[in-house]
Amino acid sequence: MTIDWTEIIGIAFALICVWLTVKQNIWCWPTGILNNIFFIILFAELRLYADLFLQIIYIWLGFYGWWMWLYGGENKTELKVSKTKKETWLLLFVIAIAGTFLLAFGLKEFAKAMNFPPASFLYWDVATTVCCLIAQWMLTTKLLESWIVWIATNISYIGLYAMKERPLLCALQIIFIVLSAKGFVDWLRSMKEETTNQIGNRQSAIGNL
Repeated sequence: MTIDWTEIIGIAFALICVWLTVKQNIWCWPTGILNNIFFIILFAELRLYADLFLQIIYIWLGFYGWWMWLYGGENKTELKVSKTKKETWLLLFVIAIAGTFLLAFGLKEFAKAMNFPPASFLYWDVATTVCCLIAQWMLTTKLLESWIVWIATNISYIGLYAMKERPLLCALQIIFIVLSAKGFVDWLRSMKEETTNQIGNRQSAIGNL
């Protein structure tokens, strides 16, 4: 069993980030970027190259999500929670399948070219990585079901990190599952309140005519 300062600090920032995300607090994005930096160092040591690649993409998505939450709504206003459309689900499913095979191939060739040791649990790691990217994109656009996808990936990661003997990371995934469930409930409530407010505003506008 190995625990180092990089893992501990990365986990601390991860927990803060997810809690702020549940609360729809804009500071979740810079906190998440700090978490990604520490996890890049950790995953390089563990030879989990797909996870390392994921953290790099997360940094880009972090800046994108930061902007989207502030200006991604109507007329560049604050973005509101919404449900995922059926056609979006279909597209994301195709991306998940194609992305898994393409990324696995790319990582194998990259490891060979750089003379790196073979990646650990390649397809397991890559499939979870692709689903995480999908969940994170959904989060940047405040899609309610992003929390459901996150729960699925957290369950997958529990097994992966257990094989790597990283108990703190396993425990972190369990906490993430609890926070994701809370995130889904809180975001659903927020969406319903927004819908109620919109109906009330329309009725008031009609009454003033």
